[in-house]
Amino acid sequence: MHAVGYHATTQKVRETEDSTNRFKKMQNLRRDGMKIFRAGVDAVRGDHLVRACVRLDHQHLWLGEIGVARRSFDRLVVVGAGKASGAMAVGLVQALTHPESSASTAPTPVEIIGQINVPNGSESIPDGLRWPGKLTLFPSRPVAVNEPTAESIAGTDRILGLVRAAGARDLVVVLISGGGSALLCRPVAGITLDEKLAVIRHLSSKGADITELNTVRKHLSEVKGGGLARAVGDAAMVSLVLSDVLGDPLDLIASGPTMPDRSAPADALQVLAAFDPDRRLPAAIYRAISEPHPRSISTADDREFPAMVLGNNAVAVDAAGVMAESCRYDPVTHSAQSCEGDAETIGERLAEKTLTILRADGPLHRQRALITGGEPVVRLAESSVRGRGGRNQQLVLAAYRWLCNAGLSDDEWQRFLILSGGTDGEDGPTDAAGAFIDRDVHERAIERGLSPGEYLERNNAYEFFERTGGLMITGPTGTNVCDLRVALVD
Repeated sequence: MHAVGYHATTQKVRETEDSTNRFKKMQNLRRDGMKIFRAGVDAVRGDHLVRACVRLDHQHLWLGEIGVARRSFDRLVVVGAGKASGAMAVGLVQALTHPESSASTAPTPVEIIGQINVPNGSESIPDGLRWPGKLTLFPSRPVAVNEPTAESIAGTDRILGLVRAAGARDLVVVLISGGGSALLCRPVAGITLDEKLAVIRHLSSKGADITELNTVRKHLSEVKGGGLARAVGDAAMVSLVLSDVLGDPLDLIASGPTMPDRSAPADALQVLAAFDPDRRLPAAIYRAISEPHPRSISTADDREFPAMVLGNNAVAVDAAGVMAESCRYDPVTHSAQSCEGDAETIGERLAEKTLTILRADGPLHRQRALITGGEPVVRLAESSVRGRGGRNQQLVLAAYRWLCNAGLSDDEWQRFLILSGGTDGEDGPTDAAGAFIDRDVHERAIERGLSPGEYLERNNAYEFFERTGGLMITGPTGTNVCDLRVALVD
């Protein structure tokens, strides 16, 4: 009797220890995954990047590798737009108002005026920063609504006014990041904001990538496709850019407001023909693109101003890989250089690669990390059945569905984590940056009888991960360089 009781007690202790070890392993993977993700995001925060590259001395204002003679300007006119542009403005002011030189040798302060269009909630200024009274961070759209608004247009009109009024003794500094297409908006004559929104929503729902979207946007805008540069009179202009377009094409990031447009109206019409073959979009859209317009195609007279890319997806992926090494993982990293295609396909490939690493590991159980970056697209279900989610949540849910059909053992389920998040902290029209899957998410899905396929078909990944505890919520991050994905195997 005593032997049986002792054996039963020992078995319970072992089961408790096994359960505790599994929980610790899961917690460690989550901790490491988020630590690696945050390291990637931190490496491309707008304030840090700008502060590191801007320097004012007695002879020059240095904007990265671009040097502007100090004697050539009296005032900075700072304008811009994007999810990271407010943070970039903070970094610029910090660099110019907190020089490293001693008070006796510091260069003469420079006057700063201007306006930056930012998402609501991104207009805060750090405590203690001497902020120029004539520089405004203007909230121009609601959180998680990456579309132009009436406020975007009003803010853009003020920016255009500042640029047009800039004189020969002014230097226009333009801060551009992803999300700028929605925040810097002035439709061409003949189309309304609602008509432009109809185009954006239609193209996005059909899976158009950022190149296709911005090609059309440029031909419907007074400010995109070099429109902001054309508004400059005698002033010089320099652009600092945080890239959210893979490959860093300057004429496509935020739809290229300071870059000559290399596309023609025919290119925009070709995109529309692919996604609106029956021409159901407003006729005014087709007229605006087809009819001659001063900004429809770049000319030899377009002024080309210098621009510098400060950070991109590859920088974030590399930084995440360095952090993975510091956490004792053996990392493999890859940043896509062009649009990746469908989010569900990318998710399935990520799941397959993760499982291959898991099963190839053998008895050594070496810690491995697969860190990738890019930007897939999602084809949306009809609005009548559509739920909530974003491309990262859709991607992770597709990875989970694939793994559910891969015959994983209990031991395998507890040895990996997959997460994917937008570096800007926004994944579609939600408050989540993305999502993750691990053993705990899997077990909750089973307990609740949730079918990933049903949620995928309705683009309702947010509800799935909300019910299983797999949402990643970071809030606005002060950057935007596409998406970052981390797969860990322990």
